[in-house]
Amino acid sequence: MPLVQTRGAASAQGFGEFAQATSVNYIEDLFSCFLYTGTGASQTITNNIDLSTKGGLVWTKRRSSAQTHGLMDTARGISSQLSSDSSSGTFTNTGDFVSFNTTGYTIGPPTSGSAFNTNGETYVGWTFRKQPKFFDIQTWSGNSTARTIAHNLGSVPGCIMVKRTDATAQNWNVYHQSLGNEERIALDTTSAAVNIGNACWNSTTPTSTVFSLGTNSGVNASGGTYVAYLFAHDAGGFGLTGTDNVISCGSFTSDASGKFSVNLGYEPQWILFKTTSNVDDWYLVDNMRGFALTQFTFLSAQSSNADTTLSGSYLFPTATGFESSGGAFGSSRSFIYIAIRRGPMKVPTVGTSVFSAVSRTGTSANATVSASISPVDMVLETARNANFGTAPNAFDRLRGANRLLITSTTGAEVDTTSTPTLTGFDVQDGFKVGDDSGGYGINYSPYIFINWNFRRAPSFFDEVCYTGSGADPQTVSHNLGVAPELMIFKARGVAAGWRVWGGNMAITEYLALSETSAVVTGSTFFGSTLPTATSFYVGSGLSVAARTHVAYLFATCAGVSKVGSYTGNGTTQTINCGFTGGARFVLIKRTDSTGGWYVYDTARGMTVLTDPYLFLNSTAAEVATLGSVTTVSTGFALDSAILAAINVNAGTYIFLAIA
Repeated sequence: MPLVQTRGAASAQGFGEFAQATSVNYIEDLFSCFLYTGTGASQTITNNIDLSTKGGLVWTKRRSSAQTHGLMDTARGISSQLSSDSSSGTFTNTGDFVSFNTTGYTIGPPTSGSAFNTNGETYVGWTFRKQPKFFDIQTWSGNSTARTIAHNLGSVPGCIMVKRTDATAQNWNVYHQSLGNEERIALDTTSAAVNIGNACWNSTTPTSTVFSLGTNSGVNASGGTYVAYLFAHDAGGFGLTGTDNVISCGSFTSDASGKFSVNLGYEPQWILFKTTSNVDDWYLVDNMRGFALTQFTFLSAQSSNADTTLSGSYLFPTATGFESSGGAFGSSRSFIYIAIRRGPMKVPTVGTSVFSAVSRTGTSANATVSASISPVDMVLETARNANFGTAPNAFDRLRGANRLLITSTTGAEVDTTSTPTLTGFDVQDGFKVGDDSGGYGINYSPYIFINWNFRRAPSFFDEVCYTGSGADPQTVSHNLGVAPELMIFKARGVAAGWRVWGGNMAITEYLALSETSAVVTGSTFFGSTLPTATSFYVGSGLSVAARTHVAYLFATCAGVSKVGSYTGNGTTQTINCGFTGGARFVLIKRTDSTGGWYVYDTARGMTVLTDPYLFLNSTAAEVATLGSVTTVSTGFALDSAILAAINVNAGTYIFLAIA
């Protein structure tokens, strides 16, 4: 399957400020994984999914302790709850769910044992909006006669989940295109798939307009009432071209070592998978709770158990699908899955939706940091007023919590689980930090810290973790949607230099993030091949066989970010980035001679009165200036009289600016 591309500009809509034409569909308008903490009082979940006029399903599960799943949909009504871990019919809740809204839903105070808002408990809510080629809901009354049910999916369903909703207990019956039309598997049990002939699906494969039922009491008994949730499979219909897939219902088989690799053509954010050949869980994973290279957090659809988090490479996303290298799910087993594409697919139009800078005081205690963007995919962090020997620090969602890279050193990735640093990305609009008992300088009281927070988005920022193949060049897929203009690489498992390419540099040149060195010519790092909108290329220096790497990719996004270069003039000059409200973050590096990696931001001040800078290549505290780099409406301004190093006459520089 080819890698799906997302590119282009748009109009104002979307996760607050993303572009969209009215005829274009994006996954972020249809699906949401939302994390929240119960308050014991009414609260509104604003996930920007229109349920009240479009219709859909909300599937909620308590994470922090055991609690039954709750499935509420607009077809049956707000008070009618089903549980994926139960064969029981509809349970009438008495106010736990209050309303479906145009931007999400409202939950009330807890009124029953199945409450979704108990004070202090943590929850996840998965929202599926009805949309052709993505998801549909149908209901009917049984008649004990083989029949067809019309649907509005607009494509052949890849998976259909059917539940009897009256008082008669019946298992959930699941059709999956990979099993065929005579097998079913029960969502509420760990059992393997079974062949039941024509009993459930009448031995008939569904079409783009109908699905078939037999006479089994779990799908079509006289007097019974039923609901079906229909999921599309690789039907296209999304993105600016209208050809992108956002949901896949497929299958795979683990090898003799229990490993597997699945190519979806996109990076997933949510997966439900189950072995069909053996007894085992229905695993529910998503990238908000922990779906990373070093962390696997799952819930089980057939169980009321709380979140389970395991350390290691159990299951992790790739730029084009997902993999498992640990053998945890059994060898030579057959599996089915539903996978949903990671968003956003829209191109951002304002920087505040994808970047924030937060200055805060350490507490030396576990804490949650609000970042004002949702979700946070990468955090760069350092102390402002102290010299910590392990800073600045880089963390990201894809590698997993407590996985630290230090931009001022060439050291390997550090596992800080035993001395907690950034302990979790599993909050809706920020991240968790530990007590800093290891002294890594992320939350140590009473020091002041700066956090630069980034969200992945087309044309702005992407991250790829890859394993070297030994090829020169090695082709690596990405989802930036445009050709990267700034690429930052680091080997994870071994000590090795940070390698940077961008701005006006030749593809055979590189910089070292942890050093002040000028540009070096070395064709072994980037394969002597310019990156494209779908791939970048690494040479022998970044493709050592079996060596793991992380790559951070940035591009110019109109009105949001600018990757560029300039030549110093020794006095003052303004760098026009095409912004209208000025730059809030600026990274500058001289390329023709030695010079540090300067960082400025408006959270600390970018004015003639307060204008401190930090270095990514140094552990030193910030240095105060009175206007060396200041924000102006179109970008930023330089003043050599205040700091000569950032504007030396005839000196060449690269920069990244974010509005």
